[in-house]
Amino acid sequence: MKTEGYKVQEYHGPVKRYCQTMDLRDNAELIRKYKEAHDRDHFWDEIKQGIRSVGILEMEIYILGTRLFMIVETPLDFDWDSAMARLATLPRQEEWETYVAQFQQCNENATSDEKWRMMERMFYLY
Repeated sequence: MKTEGYKVQEYHGPVKRYCQTMDLRDNAELIRKYKEAHDRDHFWDEIKQGIRSVGILEMEIYILGTRLFMIVETPLDFDWDSAMARLATLPRQEEWETYVAQFQQCNENATSDEKWRMMERMFYLY
C-alpha cells in the first residue's frame, strides 16, 4: 500500500541524489505498456547493466497519472554529465530510448538525459 512507504537501499557512506521528471503520453494503454516495460520480467538486462556500469547505485521511478518522478542515487564523486554521455553509448541504450519514446511526451530521437528534466530541491528536513 502506498501509505506504508517504500524501503530504501542502505549504503555504507554518504550518497547524493538526483531527482528528475518527465510526462508520458495521456493514453491509458501506452502507460500500461510503459509500466510493463519497466517491470522485473520485461526490463532489458543490458539497460540495467549499463545504468550500474556508469556508477548509479539506485534508480527509482514513481508515477502519478502521466507524470513520472525519478530518483537516482550515486556516490558523492559521481559526475552526471560524463556518466550520461557514456550511458548513451552503451549496448542497446539507443534502441531502448527509441522504444520507450513512443510512450513519452518527447522527441522520438531524444537521449535519456534530454527527456528527463532535472528538478531543483527546494526543501529538505535535516
